[in-house]
Amino acid sequence: MPSEYIGELKKWMGDLIRKGEDGEFLGLNRAVDLISKNFAIQVHEVAIFVLTTDQRFLKFIIPERLQAVGQLPMTSTSSLAVRTARDKRPEIINHFAVVPHSSVFEAVPIAEEQRGDTIQKIMSAPLAVDKKVIGVIQVSRKGKCAADAGPDFTHQELRELRTIADSLAPYVSLRKWE
Repeated sequence: MPSEYIGELKKWMGDLIRKGEDGEFLGLNRAVDLISKNFAIQVHEVAIFVLTTDQRFLKFIIPERLQAVGQLPMTSTSSLAVRTARDKRPEIINHFAVVPHSSVFEAVPIAEEQRGDTIQKIMSAPLAVDKKVIGVIQVSRKGKCAADAGPDFTHQELRELRTIADSLAPYVSLRKWE
């Protein structure tokens, strides 16, 4: 049973699409707020990527702070986001800190003078429209160690993330992010 936040998110995204509103970050920031409440995480623990028009990279659109940091090449063999886009399937990793991955984005401070904690647990789901992947959404739990990060993600939460991805994808696909 989806939470009240997922219901509100679906209604919000539907309204934005119907109205054709162009407030990209207003819409996405409200969505991120609802997503973070649904999973009891911080807003900076939500990431949304879009596939570039040439289909060669995934680029951050959320958090906005990571937009200028770089992109993930679709040829990457160690990126969970890339694997999610390529395989077109959601995934949970509750021991992410020990899985080989590029941690360059984790090193970016989440606020002035504040270093980010390590991603300990993560869920990833493709954003798809008409079975074509256009991006990826990830939610994570960060902390100095796994115990600090909070509870493991569950398969029910992964199903919720997939529902969220299905609600976000049409909105994300209508926007120009480059």
